[in-house]
Amino acid sequence: MIRRVWTLFKVRNREFFRDRAAYGWNLLFPFLIIIGFSVMFNEDRQVMYKVGIMADSIQMPAGDPEGSENISVSIEKDMQYRTFRQTKYIDFIEFNAFETALDKLKHHRIDLLLDPRSKKYWLSQTSPRGYIVERLLKAGVENKDLPYEQKKIFGREIPYSEWLFPGILGMNIMFSALYGVGYTVVRYRKNGVLKRFSVTPLRPHEFLAAQIISRIYLLSITTLIVFMGCMLIFGFECHGSYLSLLAVFFLGGFSMVSVGLVIAARSSSEEFANGILNLISLPMMFLSEVWFSLEGAKPWVKTVSAFLPLTHLVDGARKIMNDGASLFDIKYQLFMLAGMSLLFFVTGSVSFKWNNN
Repeated sequence: MIRRVWTLFKVRNREFFRDRAAYGWNLLFPFLIIIGFSVMFNEDRQVMYKVGIMADSIQMPAGDPEGSENISVSIEKDMQYRTFRQTKYIDFIEFNAFETALDKLKHHRIDLLLDPRSKKYWLSQTSPRGYIVERLLKAGVENKDLPYEQKKIFGREIPYSEWLFPGILGMNIMFSALYGVGYTVVRYRKNGVLKRFSVTPLRPHEFLAAQIISRIYLLSITTLIVFMGCMLIFGFECHGSYLSLLAVFFLGGFSMVSVGLVIAARSSSEEFANGILNLISLPMMFLSEVWFSLEGAKPWVKTVSAFLPLTHLVDGARKIMNDGASLFDIKYQLFMLAGMSLLFFVTGSVSFKWNNN
């Protein structure tokens, strides 16, 4: 038995490493995501809102319902405008044509349109972002003697890219596990490979065990390379135990591989399997707090998220890497991952068939 499993294990690994395009993409994709988000969410470059500014030399059109006359205002002495222009995370875009700027506003390409000479602004009533920008504009003339006092937060502040890093690792594990097992086994069945295996001494549980061990082994290598590379390039740190982090990644990878086995247990259509994998992976990616927190989301959204293995993988990894949590601190995440792994693995093993008959 061990010899048969070992043979399949080596064959599957060789097949993976020979596909250099797929292997290279598994390594390159996380780096591109981290680099992209590091640039986009850099504190000095991050843009949350976009405000259109009419150029100083532009005369408002005669058809303007609010009046077309220009008011002689010294922009340099306009404290409200100057304060507004100093607001961080707002991109101010100049326009030379009012109709062009208004069209951008109607189509939500900008959040607010401001003419500093006439001291007028235009706002879409259907834009939540525009409402926030309007509040920021009005805040420039409010009394600065506020009854609230700003205080600094205690402890280490976590940059967004550092918070995102465990989520990217978890997402990479998810895609590699689901498609690396689910899609591959379906391809084997469609090409008749599984039918040939069915007349050999190989047992279904031996075949599945080899697929699981091979995929977890490959996941460990790719995740380790990405992890070490990002730590060297971006200076990320793991504030908890590396062994604890390894345990989370192992259980998370095992649960994802088990989900792939459930999908591949009987399917023989690559198109159908690909659709099911997308149906599972895309909601999981957006509901597992990979990109953003679900704090404040509707209760049913959080309930769905609690039944997704990627949620507990990412949550456990973040607590270890960002907060230095121990295995005891993440016992709930470990318990959920172990339970889901067992459930999916048993379901996939019981329902597995060599062929379509």
